[in-house]
Amino acid sequence: MANDIEAKKNVGTSTPDEISDVKESADSKKAKEKDAKEKDKKSKKAAAKKPKKGIVKYFKDAKAEFKKVVWPTPKATTNNTIVVIVVCLVAGLFIFGVDSLFAFINRLILG
Repeated sequence: MANDIEAKKNVGTSTPDEISDVKESADSKKAKEKDAKEKDKKSKKAAAKKPKKGIVKYFKDAKAEFKKVVWPTPKATTNNTIVVIVVCLVAGLFIFGVDSLFAFINRLILG
């Protein structure tokens, strides 16, 4: 700061090196002020992101989750439905076969 004042007093007698030093210090001061403003903006944004309370928070969170959902295509849905039906039929036939086998064995033993 003292260099700034002296440089302003001796405008006509300053060397180019002294003038560049004053400019650099002014530039660094501006950069510091800019950094401080950015920090203030970030802290304000952080304060704005405070969690909401109650039912409003619930619906906002639900909406955000629905945006993340990836819905299957109609073709994928059809394929998955066919796979489920086939697996259910195979499992049902297997259980029917095992049940019939046990019933047959039971009739042989008990007569």
